[in-house]
Amino acid sequence: MQYGPILIIEDDEDDKDFLFEALREIGIENEIIWLNNCMEAFDLLKTTNKQTFLILCDVNLPKQTGTEFKKCVDEHPELRKKSIPFVFYSTAADEKTVNEAYTQMTVQGFFKKSNNYEEIKKHMKIITDYWMHCKHPNRL
Repeated sequence: MQYGPILIIEDDEDDKDFLFEALREIGIENEIIWLNNCMEAFDLLKTTNKQTFLILCDVNLPKQTGTEFKKCVDEHPELRKKSIPFVFYSTAADEKTVNEAYTQMTVQGFFKKSNNYEEIKKHMKIITDYWMHCKHPNRL
């Protein structure tokens, strides 16, 4: 079953390519939108009519970090109302950053990036399977 687009916010093109290929290889047919900075992602989310299925966001990004971006999304009434699942996928998975993500904003997951392609596929399968099967305000 195909849902709305998956938004990947990632400034490393190699990482973006690995994520894209992993998603396709596990059978995800959703449109994939890749943006390399959070400011463009925020503008897109405010203006799109499409219900985004999932946001995969790095933490360390230029101009605005992923955590700053998520806080902006949380503070925006219309974007909060969209209830878009938000998962960090980042090498910055230290205790401080993970704790901040779960205590100061509404994230639905935090995964440490892997350099192993099979592990990336496994992560993407876990994340997408979960959101395809759980009850969610956007799919009731």
